[in-house]
Amino acid sequence: MVATVRFTDAAQVLGQARHRAQLSLRELGQRARTSHSTLIDYESGRKVPTVATFLRILQACGLAADLCLTPRVRQYDGIDRGEELEAVLRLAEDFPHRQSKRPDHPIFGRISD
Repeated sequence: MVATVRFTDAAQVLGQARHRAQLSLRELGQRARTSHSTLIDYESGRKVPTVATFLRILQACGLAADLCLTPRVRQYDGIDRGEELEAVLRLAEDFPHRQSKRPDHPIFGRISD
């Protein structure tokens, strides 16, 4: 199973990894060489683990994380995202905002059983 996850979702990923591995907090803590209370903080989002700790915990669950690099959303082909959004909104103004009350296509009756 491949999942794309932002690192800001570390709490959710760690919780899912632990449940998938069917480990208790104490079991995972022993395997990952960290305390169960620290794992609770990570899974609740109160603390964010370092990348090394994050990977060590995943490894203790029998999982690995692959890294995928993607271009930044803010700039692509030299166009600022704000400018692109403004262009899209201007284009949207050319489309009708409301449907007409009269359909411009034929209306078919219902088929009776």
